Amino acid sequence: MKMVEIGENGSSGTSSIRVEDGDSSTQVGSSSVVGGGSRNSSPLSRCGSRNTSPMGRAGSRNTSPSRQKVIKTKPRGLDEETVATFPKTVHPDVQMEDNIWAMLPEDLLNEILARVPPFMIFRLRSVCKRWNSILQDSSFLKFHSQVPSHGPCLLTFWKNSQTPQCSVFSLPLKTWYRIPFTFLPPWAFWLVGSSGGLVCFSGLDGLTFKTLVCNPLTQAWRTLPSMHFNQQRQLIMVVDRKDRSFKLIATSDIYGDKSLPTEVYDSKLNSWSVHQIMPAVNLCSSKMAFCDSRLYLETLSPLGLMMYRLDTGYWEHIPAKFPRSLLDGYLVAGMQKRLFLVGRIGLYSTLQSMRIWELDHSKSVWVEISRMPPKYFRALLRLSAERFECFGQDNLICFTSWNQGKGLLYDVDKKVWSWIAGCALQSYNSQVCFYEPRFDASIC
Repeated sequence: MKMVEIGENGSSGTSSIRVEDGDSSTQVGSSSVVGGGSRNSSPLSRCGSRNTSPMGRAGSRNTSPSRQKVIKTKPRGLDEETVATFPKTVHPDVQMEDNIWAMLPEDLLNEILARVPPFMIFRLRSVCKRWNSILQDSSFLKFHSQVPSHGPCLLTFWKNSQTPQCSVFSLPLKTWYRIPFTFLPPWAFWLVGSSGGLVCFSGLDGLTFKTLVCNPLTQAWRTLPSMHFNQQRQLIMVVDRKDRSFKLIATSDIYGDKSLPTEVYDSKLNSWSVHQIMPAVNLCSSKMAFCDSRLYLETLSPLGLMMYRLDTGYWEHIPAKFPRSLLDGYLVAGMQKRLFLVGRIGLYSTLQSMRIWELDHSKSVWVEISRMPPKYFRALLRLSAERFECFGQDNLICFTSWNQGKGLLYDVDKKVWSWIAGCALQSYNSQVCFYEPRFDASIC
């Protein structure tokens, strides 16, 4: 696993390798900050295992050749930190023929670069002036919009000394990337979510509730106009890549003794429209899931789900009873109309387990499809009352808990569980969501 810091201009840096064996880890070499900045003291710059045994302490060394191997790499213009489990093949740098690459036709060059993982583009910008301006090239963005997605990533956002920090974990590349987030305005905000390459934040500028949308890769952002009932609201964002537009849904809410209506923002109109007030219900939580142009929320009274149809602007109730002995539940949207319910079952701590259900839309019942293996459950939640977060995308479900420095990923299709380690998950106030990096995602 790698930690790479992305800067606007890549300059040569020092590579460092971390070799991890189980829960212990050893740091070899040094790491410098790219772009001329000073060393950051955030959790990302102190990557290491939380194990307090001698093998887990920073600076400890295991000299056994069977346990550890040090690999030196050439500077690549960006800082790297690699966590590897052996055996691992190290590929030597390939020498590129300048005279061949310099004469590639424009279309072919754009076709190649459009297929490079988005985070790697920052490395290539230091090659020449032509490649440095690639992100402003309309031809490149056209090709980039037509290639398949890089794959799901985890975006982690937190504040260190009131300075916004952001890191992204690429699941295909198994690498952490730090993205500068100082371009955001200095007001108190929190992460709403991400869709189609855009990330949404909401917060307070003094006493005024505001919402903004940005593209972390291009660092383009803008503040949205105020809602008709501009109070702190629960929001969810949906991007339509084909239409190059996005919408925000502000759910019905209670402010004082007044029920607020549902409002929808349309980027094409650059305005909010007022829709139906949600019928009087007792919500389980503010957690929502958007699936197949429908927004779902859990309700206790009446028991089941409230569903908001974006095409009609109306709410309706679905009498889908929750499984018995459900302690806490999260709605997670999957692909192709699939809606999942994730939660703990069991009245006693020794009998608790984490399970996953899928909604049978035709019968309005939850059908169990998977259970978290006990070893993962015990490692994720050491205490029966410990809180956890759960979110999903593309039939992937990610679990995080407050006292863990790692996340647990479940692939619904492959039925595979795997850990995601990384210091970006160690911050107690971090907010996490799935994220799809795209240069062509427009905020307009």
